[in-house]
Amino acid sequence: MLWNVDLTLVDVAIVTRDAYADAFRQVTGRPLVKLAPAMGRPDSEIIFETLAINGIVTGDDHLPRFIDALAVAFATKGRRLGKEGRVMPGAKDALKAVARLDGVVQSVLTGTIKSNAILKLKAFGLEKFVDFEVGGYGEEVYPKATLLQVAQGRVKRMYGFACGGANTVLIGDSARDVQAARIAGASMIAVASGRSTTAELHEAGADVVLEDLTDTPALVAAITHLTTPLNRKAV
Repeated sequence: MLWNVDLTLVDVAIVTRDAYADAFRQVTGRPLVKLAPAMGRPDSEIIFETLAINGIVTGDDHLPRFIDALAVAFATKGRRLGKEGRVMPGAKDALKAVARLDGVVQSVLTGTIKSNAILKLKAFGLEKFVDFEVGGYGEEVYPKATLLQVAQGRVKRMYGFACGGANTVLIGDSARDVQAARIAGASMIAVASGRSTTAELHEAGADVVLEDLTDTPALVAAITHLTTPLNRKAV
């Protein structure tokens, strides 16, 4: 099971924007005027577009410097996450329920850089359900579909079993998540808790669309339906 983080499991948009503003000032020496919209994209892509729309000519060192600065800025605001952010409805119960399924490995496939993804989930006590070492993250400059396949390779190396389309399920809230799953050959459970509507998620090709994560039995039933009995170990 691969979970998207933002607007699927948690919402910490205010803190994230402030961290971007701090990182932008540190890297460029200028205040951030406009932040590129996330729209299911990785931090690496958001960083490049943010620099461009603010008139910064990028060099080879801009991305690694910005990622480092973003990690530091986000960590300094860690105490704000629990106060100004929120767990998405049903997310904790959903993670608990999936963790009880036999042979399931839970990780994340997120546009957020790894250190910040960990902090986002730790702020709400969700990290205990996730193996972060086999996930895919925003500092890895791959299209999300390729990043999904990278995560599958990590599971194979660490757990010793292959994760193909029959036993990989992505849960996310954006049409981009759906497109990534389709390209990578994984199953897709879309949750209409983000900026993509139910209709858009269906149109993008999601196997199952849920309004949110509050119906835990429906989520578990969808996972069981989408993974084959022969390959009950799933990521």
